[in-house]
Amino acid sequence: MQMRGYLGAVRDAELADLQAAIQRFVRGEVKSGNAQFCPSSAQLCIELRERRVMRELMARRAASQILGSSPPQGGGEVARRSRDGEGGDLRQAKAG
Repeated sequence: MQMRGYLGAVRDAELADLQAAIQRFVRGEVKSGNAQFCPSSAQLCIELRERRVMRELMARRAASQILGSSPPQGGGEVARRSRDGEGGDLRQAKAG
């Protein structure tokens, strides 16, 4: 039964993500409720998701650097307006 849980956790995972997740468990880098060496299938699944997200973010960052574009500083125009207190008129117009 336990093997089914592990197979379900890794079924759609990329090999690189699985290797990275296992290495993090072996090194003790994964924060979990207990210090057991063998993670539960749920813990492995969570770590695999985190590795996938990190891999995808790094790929996006690399692609944006190749294209010569940089991510918006401070969240872009919307965040700047919100930070500077602008945009309240727009919210009021939509509400009214």
